[in-house]
Amino acid sequence: MTATLDRPAPETVAVRAREIHTALMGDPEIGRLERAVSQYSSDWDDFYGYPIIVDYDAVADAPGLFVEAVRAMAIKSAVWDLTGGDERASELPLAVPVDTMTHAMMAQFSLLTRMMQRHGIQFVHMTDMEHGNAAWDHGDYTHQVYRSTFGPVHPRYWIGAAETERRRSVLDQVYAGIGVSERGKKVAIPLGVPTS
Repeated sequence: MTATLDRPAPETVAVRAREIHTALMGDPEIGRLERAVSQYSSDWDDFYGYPIIVDYDAVADAPGLFVEAVRAMAIKSAVWDLTGGDERASELPLAVPVDTMTHAMMAQFSLLTRMMQRHGIQFVHMTDMEHGNAAWDHGDYTHQVYRSTFGPVHPRYWIGAAETERRRSVLDQVYAGIGVSERGKKVAIPLGVPTS
């Protein structure tokens, strides 16, 4: 049984999300955050987030994904504020590539902490609650808030639930051929004999 979440109207969230977004984009360390998350691609494995983007390029796609991730975090922070800190209501489903970029943002912990303190906001990202949500999809609450706040979503990065699953199924087949299974949770690639 899924509990019903009490969330504010998308138009109400949009007002606060725009305020938060404006504050973040004007923060003196926003450029450093963008550089840090853009460099993060060499430090982590991702089999099913970014690779569902057609012809994904870690360097070329980083700026667009960063824009979308900051917008998503502003929306989630706005829901947090407007619900009095309801973490479950604030952990909104995001499109998989955007969510993956928010993971890279969350890894910049000390920088994000300073930004939150400067602007009196709370970033929200809890994986244990994230997996209890339905997958992001066109027309859902997150999409309605995004549209009210920023206009249309970027179609390259905001990939709907059915298409996300279709692309992940294609990746399942490709990865199986090299020993990656269970959506990247198991890797059995023969690495050869150790050199030392």
